[in-house]
Amino acid sequence: MPALNPIGKPFIELLTVESTNNYAMGLARAGMAQHGMVAFTHEQTKGKGQRNKEWLSSRGQNIAMSVVLEPEDALSSELFSLSMAAAVTIQELLSRYVEDDIRIKWPNDIYWRDRKAAGVLIENIWQADNWKFAVVGIGINVNQTDFKDLGTKAVSLKQITGKELKPVVLAKELVNLMEEKYNLLISDRSAIVKQYKSALYKLNRLVKLKQENRVFEAVLKDVNSQGQMVVQHTIEEKFDVGEIEWMINAG
Repeated sequence: MPALNPIGKPFIELLTVESTNNYAMGLARAGMAQHGMVAFTHEQTKGKGQRNKEWLSSRGQNIAMSVVLEPEDALSSELFSLSMAAAVTIQELLSRYVEDDIRIKWPNDIYWRDRKAAGVLIENIWQADNWKFAVVGIGINVNQTDFKDLGTKAVSLKQITGKELKPVVLAKELVNLMEEKYNLLISDRSAIVKQYKSALYKLNRLVKLKQENRVFEAVLKDVNSQGQMVVQHTIEEKFDVGEIEWMINAG
């Protein structure tokens, strides 16, 4: 019996590209993409991260890929749930190789202890109010050991485990797991939310945050259904994605 909402066919393997998200978005806009298409590259020269930052990745060392989805109508009222599903997919994959401390740092970065191992960037294509495509860009540090200016802010699976893995093989394992999590999201969103929150970095702990020129400490209490981070200090506050920055961890 064929899988519901299959992901990974076709699996396009590229030698080099500026950005897998740009590549996939271009195909989607031209009507040349279908649900489940994956673009994987061995070298990404202008990778994109959150907050318009560049995603740095050495040639042939890491996963740089984008997955094209045609979202179910039911998901359009809760866009952040797709971000949760993507983060949960990566967190679970890395947890197969690393015994502990793989966490989801809001909104959808993947951390080992206090170092970034992977990130997600989702870009959407709309036609009027119709959510046509979501392009889920994924970067995972696999074998890279020198992160230049990032220093110890980043970490790879090789640095954690001492073992070298094949990025394209790992990417195909990720694709299979994403198919499972995407279908679970459609059938039982609460299961994805539960897994996301159970893996949340610094939950119920003091964190240091920056909102424009304001720097403050608060306890991370929750991520709500709108994808807002909920924190508590003298009052409770909620912040949208992109509205707040993490600073040095307070505790």
